[in-house]
Amino acid sequence: MWYVISFVVFVVLISLKQINQYQRGVKFTMGRFTSIMEPGWRIVWPIFQTFRNVDIRVRVADVPNQKAITKDNVSVTINAVIYYKVNDPAKSVIEIENLDYAISQYAQTTMRNIAGGTTLDELLTNRDSIAERIREIVDKETDPWGVKVNNVELKDISLPESMERTIAKQAEAEREKRAVIINSEGELAASENIAQAAKVLSESAGALHLRTLQSINDLSSDQSNTVVFVTPVEILRALDGFAKKINNKE
Repeated sequence: MWYVISFVVFVVLISLKQINQYQRGVKFTMGRFTSIMEPGWRIVWPIFQTFRNVDIRVRVADVPNQKAITKDNVSVTINAVIYYKVNDPAKSVIEIENLDYAISQYAQTTMRNIAGGTTLDELLTNRDSIAERIREIVDKETDPWGVKVNNVELKDISLPESMERTIAKQAEAEREKRAVIINSEGELAASENIAQAAKVLSESAGALHLRTLQSINDLSSDQSNTVVFVTPVEILRALDGFAKKINNKE
């Protein structure tokens, strides 16, 4: 009797399998899929039953460097990273042999195809939209595998050295162009202000002389400055006329 009890206890103990919280167990009975085992201790009878643990956490698949030629015939090298999650453990085991490898390979092909259908400018400026297109395609094609693709990020887009130099020169020329435009706009605004100030001074009696005296006062505050004061022509003419009157009287 004790032998029988011991044997039963032994069989039960070796039949207990632990499924962690982040896993689901795919159970097969005599080679046929029978159920999904939830987290906890579950019984899997030896010989008759087997199971596969499937991690249902978000996975990260690195897509290695892929060489592609853009729509405008520029050679580029792209790499990316894919975030996906298994939402149907049974399909991920039954429908595909190596899930991670299959997704990586499919993402590589999709990435090359999309890069070949876009121009270099679109690839550099619309990275988010291109990554979203890749995500949609990969997510749709991997749906039969029980996978949900959450996100795709383009990590790096490398260009040939000659193309990098060309883009750098273009960017430098663009910066110089903006600097010239900003400088010219500043000069135009300054000239308009000066013209407006000159008009106001010329229309106000004595305003020009007051402005001259104010400038002299500002310069005299620094003893290191040498101020050369130019007497207005009107004053010189007035003094000259005054001198002539005195000479005529004499």
